[in-house]
Amino acid sequence: MSGTFNTVIQLIYLVAASCFVLGLHLMNTPATARRGNQVSVGGMVAAILATGALIIHLNAITTTGWIVIAAGILVGGGLGLYAARAVKMTAMPQLVSMFNAVGGGAAALVAIRDFMAHVSSIGASHSVPTVLDVIIGSVTFSGSIIAAGKLQGLITSAPVSFPGARIVNPLLIAVALGAGGYVIAAPSLAWLGVVIAASLIFGITMVMPIGGADMPVVISLLNAFTGTAVAMAGFVIDNTGLIIAGALVGASGSILTKLMADAMNRSIPNIMLGGFGQGDTAAAIAGPAGAGVKSIEADDAAIQLAYASKVIIVPGYGLAAAQAQHEVAALADLLESRGIDVSYAIHPVAGRMPGHMNVLLAEANVPYPLLKEMDEINPEFARTDVALVVGANDVTNPAARRAGTAISGMPILDVDAAKSIIVIKRSMGHGYAGIDNELYTNPKTSMFFSDAKKGLAQLTASVKTLVA
Repeated sequence: MSGTFNTVIQLIYLVAASCFVLGLHLMNTPATARRGNQVSVGGMVAAILATGALIIHLNAITTTGWIVIAAGILVGGGLGLYAARAVKMTAMPQLVSMFNAVGGGAAALVAIRDFMAHVSSIGASHSVPTVLDVIIGSVTFSGSIIAAGKLQGLITSAPVSFPGARIVNPLLIAVALGAGGYVIAAPSLAWLGVVIAASLIFGITMVMPIGGADMPVVISLLNAFTGTAVAMAGFVIDNTGLIIAGALVGASGSILTKLMADAMNRSIPNIMLGGFGQGDTAAAIAGPAGAGVKSIEADDAAIQLAYASKVIIVPGYGLAAAQAQHEVAALADLLESRGIDVSYAIHPVAGRMPGHMNVLLAEANVPYPLLKEMDEINPEFARTDVALVVGANDVTNPAARRAGTAISGMPILDVDAAKSIIVIKRSMGHGYAGIDNELYTNPKTSMFFSDAKKGLAQLTASVKTLVA
């Protein structure tokens, strides 16, 4: 009977894993993403119920334990449901970061609790995944909290560094791995404490030097860490469901991290060891600076937009920071009502997290077919009358096409191929690379210096007045 029961449990885990894989596949496109979420949730519910049945079968939990589990489900599930319903789309990156922190921290606690219970008899087959789980989970926990704080404005979004940071981070990694080696060779709670402390500190020192505008790669990386930590927790407690689910999240997160890093023209070791990104931090509104920069007012920009045949909108960090998604959607709707072809060019790292622009624009009910990825939209710029750039900086800088610059080789949006370019930006401030954007001195470019939300509202009002 016991063998049959275990077989049924493993089959349920297999079905749950299949749901996770199918769910990830369905999330590849916006049209099926909701269904993908539903399938994945179904798989997770099945895995949780199977685990509960297994615990009951083994009779391994006391009454007090069941009370703690029930309380955890009610409190955690309640908070999750509230957050999912109440959070604004503009705050989604912060929520994702907190989910990463909770996932990584929970996985680390599972390994710590198991180690404490078996410290006198634990073997290498369990101590190795335990150490890896504690390191990865602790880094994810502290790093994700810092990332969420930066995104929420509780911590400055500007890069925060200190002398010797490039030396301290590798040292922290060495300490965590070295102490972990001692834990594997001679299990000890004291050495495990050293592993935890070094990993938590590294999570903080890894994320603090990164600016708020450069968070896409970091959030994706921490998401991959969360999945890997969960998979290690599965090995620690010998749970197939955790292993499969964690491996899927870790693998998909790792692939996305590599894509994001390539889009930013940075290496993953650069991210982890510090000094990655300098952040396109907010600056006071300023007028044009530098030779060849041409300023424009709302009325003049409105004339170009109102009488164009084709307009491409390029959203960036400035739009996300100003939460101007509804204003840009209103402007696009107005232009479309005049028969103008409008689409959006989405760079892979636009905004604060992977897909942030897609999520923000979806909140403003922008139709999915209008959101074009970089490879699809780049050929369209040459046939575009006006490219409207809203807060995007380095992802539109033609300097990326030349050798010898900080962004050489970084894939960019070919905005400069458009017949006319309007840039809405608060100032001439640099992006994460710390270099001037050559697009701004292009003879075809006009700079509309304004906060994105205010500037887009002015453009919409001017176009309405013009065509009234």
